[in-house]
Amino acid sequence: MSTAHPPNPTAEPAPTPDRPLDLAGVGIGPFNLSLAALAHGVPALRTAFYEQRPAFHWHPGLLIDGATIQVPFLADLVTLADPGSPWTFLHYLKAHERLFPFYVAERFHIERAEYDAYCRWVSEQLPALHFGHRVDAVRWDHEHDLFEIDVTRPGPAGDEEGQSPSRVHARNLVLGVGTEPYVPEPLRPLAEAPNVPVLHSSDYLEHRERLLATGHVTVIGSGQSGAEVFLDLLRNRPLGAEGLHWLARTPAFAPMEYSKLGLEQFSPDYTRYFHTLPEPVRDQLVPRQWQLYKGIAHETIDAIHHELYRRALHSDGWPGAVLTPGVTVRTAGRIAAARLELHLEHTQQGTRARHTTEAVVLATGYRERRVDTLLAALDPYIRRDASERPRVEADHRLVLDPVIKGSVYVQNAERHTHGVGTPDLGLAAWRSAVILNSLLTEPAYRLPSRTAFTAFGLQPSGRCDTVIGGPHLPDQRGTLARTRT
Repeated sequence: MSTAHPPNPTAEPAPTPDRPLDLAGVGIGPFNLSLAALAHGVPALRTAFYEQRPAFHWHPGLLIDGATIQVPFLADLVTLADPGSPWTFLHYLKAHERLFPFYVAERFHIERAEYDAYCRWVSEQLPALHFGHRVDAVRWDHEHDLFEIDVTRPGPAGDEEGQSPSRVHARNLVLGVGTEPYVPEPLRPLAEAPNVPVLHSSDYLEHRERLLATGHVTVIGSGQSGAEVFLDLLRNRPLGAEGLHWLARTPAFAPMEYSKLGLEQFSPDYTRYFHTLPEPVRDQLVPRQWQLYKGIAHETIDAIHHELYRRALHSDGWPGAVLTPGVTVRTAGRIAAARLELHLEHTQQGTRARHTTEAVVLATGYRERRVDTLLAALDPYIRRDASERPRVEADHRLVLDPVIKGSVYVQNAERHTHGVGTPDLGLAAWRSAVILNSLLTEPAYRLPSRTAFTAFGLQPSGRCDTVIGGPHLPDQRGTLARTRT
């Protein structure tokens, strides 16, 4: 499915009921970007992806100097489905004449800033991507058996009066709207109040200089983002006057599970196994696997300890940094113009204390972005589980009422059905290929039938080279006949 050189973007006629898209994407993050890149190599598919932001950016507030992504560079947008694609990370290096320096550097994990630059390089060349386009609503057109998608293109400089609304028609839809920063309820009033120094780590770089000049800063959250923010502040604050506190709910500042067999839980084999488990079992399993996705890289833990030891060695006594796991924030408020007070509870001790600080960085993760308004017209047709979450089939399609002939796919919104690998960049290309294969009569990308040495259950969980969901796209952009399972 590879092409020799990335093509130049070309204009496409507007999708109409007579000539609809085969697949319309909402949102352009890494996962829909992966899907767009692999779809570009399938001439039978007509696709378009819409994003309200003016350009691609990946967690810009956390592109801390030296911070690396937690997956190998092979977990780029396409390689694990199509290593010969023109959109691989190695092609990006070659295009920028950095292939030999990268070879000599022997780096398996690349910096976040370089991953972001790579994704932007891909996004600037794919003709199916439409930035600066906001999707307002989606509905099902029963007359034409198509999705109707209302799209608005803002006017110059975001001028609402100059907005240009349009309507797009598509046989199928994929939601890749991503996640949004999560702020715990006790801290939400402070985070939402103006001029209060309580911010999410996703905005860290924007406020970094102000935080470095603040007398005391508290970081909350034990994952990789919290560790990176804490380390960056620690390295750049005065020796002997660090003024840092790091709090976490987890019982320890624990390393990420990075053993080779442990990592097989981020394989397609495990994803298929997890999907076959009963709903109550899945719900109990995910929280127990927190070290798979909430742990800290060994290198970051080592760097933090080294910096603390160095400061203890070169100052008179222990550094002014306190690390306390096993703590929850019960309530929070302001006690003075420049002071914040957190009411803490230690889970194991059963003790409580008041903690004062001047600024708080919340490295408290992300939650799936709500699409209730966007999908309001489709809500009556979406089948839900016992917890009112959408049911998602093995090929990442929402389970819909059979009256809807098209499919709605989701990306990074199915952890409750597909497990901890859902937000993992390493499964992006595989999931994209599964989605594309499910649309076609013949698979566009042949995927391996086995991907892990571990057999996760006593019964097989299905084969990946079988096209899940049946054939859906006849000859070269012909009429799509949808068959539901």
